[in-house]
Amino acid sequence: MGAEARLVELGIELPPLPVAPPGVQIPFEWVRVVDDRVFASGHGALGPDGAPVGPFGRVPTEVSLTDAQASARQAGLALLSGVRHALGGDLDRVRAWLVVSAFVNAEPGYGQTTAVANPVSALLLDVFGDAGRHARTAIGVAALPLNLPIVVSAELLVG
Repeated sequence: MGAEARLVELGIELPPLPVAPPGVQIPFEWVRVVDDRVFASGHGALGPDGAPVGPFGRVPTEVSLTDAQASARQAGLALLSGVRHALGGDLDRVRAWLVVSAFVNAEPGYGQTTAVANPVSALLLDVFGDAGRHARTAIGVAALPLNLPIVVSAELLVG
């Protein structure tokens, strides 16, 4: 079963493409396709209108682990939406997810960044099966754009 059919089977609806907040210009591509490679910029959680959605803040003092994990899943859905758009609406073109990088807006010394990012990995495995297997980094950072709790980027192989 392909990724597109799997999304339907799981009842997953992807959010629209990101909409920049007023006054913010984006001088880069959210997702860039070069030959058989896809490079996806950092994606955060999006609402149904494409605008960034909370919770906002640092993990775990302002955003709980559970809420950060929910934001991570939403960021993963936004990532899939961006990749789908860049591939002309067809996630079945994805041959392999190579690397996923998760950046967690974390308090100094917070050691659960991997747990925050796990829902992204689970989503990719659920939707893509074996092609969703990937290498991953989940690091804590001092700040993220718009005070998001997590931002996720990726590199993929397509056919």
